[in-house]
Amino acid sequence: MIVIKTKDEIEKMRKGGRILARVMRDLQKEVKEGVSTGRLNEIAEKLIKENGAEPSFKNYRNYPCSLCTSVNDKVVHGIPSEKEILKNGDIISLDLGVKYLDYYTDMAITLPLGKISKKSEKLITITQNALEKALEQVKPGNFIGDISYAIQKYVEDRGFSVVRDLVGHGVGKEVHEDPRIPNFGLPKTGPILEEGMTIAIEPMVTLGSWEVETLSDGWTVRTKDRSLACHFEHTILVTKRGYEILTK
Repeated sequence: MIVIKTKDEIEKMRKGGRILARVMRDLQKEVKEGVSTGRLNEIAEKLIKENGAEPSFKNYRNYPCSLCTSVNDKVVHGIPSEKEILKNGDIISLDLGVKYLDYYTDMAITLPLGKISKKSEKLITITQNALEKALEQVKPGNFIGDISYAIQKYVEDRGFSVVRDLVGHGVGKEVHEDPRIPNFGLPKTGPILEEGMTIAIEPMVTLGSWEVETLSDGWTVRTKDRSLACHFEHTILVTKRGYEILTK
């Protein structure tokens, strides 16, 4: 069931989204060569608590950390580790969520470390732009399929692939709510967007095949062909005339 949020609920999510954006901004500054992903998780949890919120991922379905760190061929849900040290040429996705006043918001970014390849640079740019293309479709009366198609067409027209096994989602009262928001599909299909809906749109793009696999830890998803992957995400409010990014 899709949950339409009240003005009071939206204001709580707006405040939570601002906290999350602030935490992510400060966390980005700690992404450096020689830093472990485990250390980034510690910093993220500390920043969330200092800002009066709670990490929404920690203990969610037994996930052990507050932050997801997905390096290079990992798409999403990478578990931070003190043994995983960032190095020059890596790209890393930081996926983070907070709970504030009992409401959830979610966002993700992908960052380069040092000098990365031209293909890696293009992958990051294309994924960011795909999110922008998706946002252009967010307004009452449009369909979830319009968002999905916009992402797929933009990415595939440029020779990249969209991951098909993972989706965006509704967010707010729960970490994951209806509707599911695939990164591929057809226009004018799926649920119709309504004012007051809150959704997490998250393009996941690869340099190679769209096929993925889950590692033995039960969480980390990586590309089957080991090609690089990229991930961006914002929590979005559907407004009367379009959208508002709650995590900006």
